[in-house]
Amino acid sequence: MGLLKKKDDVKKPAFAFASKGSGGQLSPLRPVQQEKLPPCTDHCPSGNDIRGWLTTIALREKLGLTLEQALTKAWYLEVETNPFPAIMGRVCPHPCERHCNRKEKDGAVAINSVERVIGDWGIQQNLPLPRLDEGGPFAERIAVIGAGPAGLSCAYQLARRGYGVSVFESLPAVGGMLRYGIPQYRLPRHIIDAEVKKIEDLGVEIRCGVTVGKDVSFAELRRDFQAIFVAIGAHQGKNLGVPGEDGPGLWTGTEFLNHVNAGKRVEVGPNVVVIGGGDTAIDAARVSKRVTMDSAAVSKRLGAEVTILYRRTRAEMPAIEREIEEALEEGIRIEYLAAPVEILRNDDGSVRAMKVQRMTLGEPDSSGRRRPVPIPGDVYELPVDTIITAVSQQPDLARLGSEELGKDWLSCDEWGRTGVEGVWTGGDNIGLGLATISIGQGAKAAQAIAASLRGGQPKAAPARPKVGPERIKMAWYPDKPRAERAIRPAAERLAKPLEEIDLGITREQALEEVTRCFSCGKCFACENCWMYCQNNCFTKIADPHLGEFYKVKLELCDGCKKCAEECPCGFLDLV
Repeated sequence: MGLLKKKDDVKKPAFAFASKGSGGQLSPLRPVQQEKLPPCTDHCPSGNDIRGWLTTIALREKLGLTLEQALTKAWYLEVETNPFPAIMGRVCPHPCERHCNRKEKDGAVAINSVERVIGDWGIQQNLPLPRLDEGGPFAERIAVIGAGPAGLSCAYQLARRGYGVSVFESLPAVGGMLRYGIPQYRLPRHIIDAEVKKIEDLGVEIRCGVTVGKDVSFAELRRDFQAIFVAIGAHQGKNLGVPGEDGPGLWTGTEFLNHVNAGKRVEVGPNVVVIGGGDTAIDAARVSKRVTMDSAAVSKRLGAEVTILYRRTRAEMPAIEREIEEALEEGIRIEYLAAPVEILRNDDGSVRAMKVQRMTLGEPDSSGRRRPVPIPGDVYELPVDTIITAVSQQPDLARLGSEELGKDWLSCDEWGRTGVEGVWTGGDNIGLGLATISIGQGAKAAQAIAASLRGGQPKAAPARPKVGPERIKMAWYPDKPRAERAIRPAAERLAKPLEEIDLGITREQALEEVTRCFSCGKCFACENCWMYCQNNCFTKIADPHLGEFYKVKLELCDGCKKCAEECPCGFLDLV
């Protein structure tokens, strides 16, 4: 609720009357304290209150908080929407930063780096995930199929509302693509385990090694549970569709990473070619330079010469830019505008080479990227022993054994409703996306499931006006360099292939970084309105809260406009 809105009528704008200045004249201008939607949260698929946890730490002294209290409060703000701050602080490609208003001044706030610090604090302090008082505990039980980010997010949001949740996971360990698709050097497994344990501590039952459609039928889940959330992901890699691909020496990217991350032995020859330009392709290429583990857990360097083939240019590569840079630093070659057209084999069936077609870029396709077009006659051979195809992925819905769901991709509305009574869905089985998207989809589905079980409808958050860079007084904020993560040098990370590469930023850096947040669209007690108002309209609140530091006495306002003109963050409006 805005600071000056009436408690009994929050829909009306604050100050819906003309104010009388000191000279007795009615002013046509009325200051309104209007909290706005910052671009970071607007572009966070999980809906995180990014501004909230950044400014909680930055304004801790004004809020009467110790550093420890501020970090704890920031953690609790984040886990309202995302139970995995330490995980996402490591692997999220942070679309929020691409839209941060501060990038128009001296670089976006390092939101993801601060998120990691907050997440690690929650693990270090063993902070429990919060519950919600919505009248539970309830008798209804919900089945979640898949223990990836979508399934665990849904399970968390349901459990904290008082519902019994059982998660069925076919793989031996929890995490889905977080564990089996992301290499350990990017996401240490103890981080996954620590944050998942917090969800289990809420009472969520996670049954690993249980395959729905084999060990338990979909019909049984229908019988024993009052709602089902399907989040099996998209673990099936797609083939290339070129001559010669049937036979040994080929892996899909998901299959290769699954084997390595599960600790299975993976044999590759001296020359590896990876097809694709996404995160799976980059991860598969970098893993091929690192290790696999045999059954005795003895590390073995693969040490292959690795080449990535991508049919467009680097500008179109969807992989995380920093990951591309690190791959190049590690000696991985990337050949752009190149696509496989045939795989050549020896008499014994082993792979010996690949025919590669040179491409050029034509007109944009449906993705908005320029379409690769073959250059007639420009084909060459590339020696190769092992090929990893990371061109796309798809779900394996057929294994669930449900005629209701079919065998193709699932579809749903914004609340995860499939159209099949009692079944919701989210995550990669409705379309390949980021883990942060899956987390948001799981959370919204949980809201919808809870509402349905209580005989209601889920409610969307009220719309808020947005605040862009044009509303920010950039010059008011001092220049401050962005904090950059510490990354192990290439030689060190290849010598220690299992150790985490990205060391993040220090807590001291994080404490400085949070002060770079503009607090776009929300009061941060800069005191400009209080100082510039000659009629003393603004009064400091004795017990301030985040975003609520001043109240306004409109009967003293003469409409000089100074308060709104000098508000650096766009919080004050004139109506």
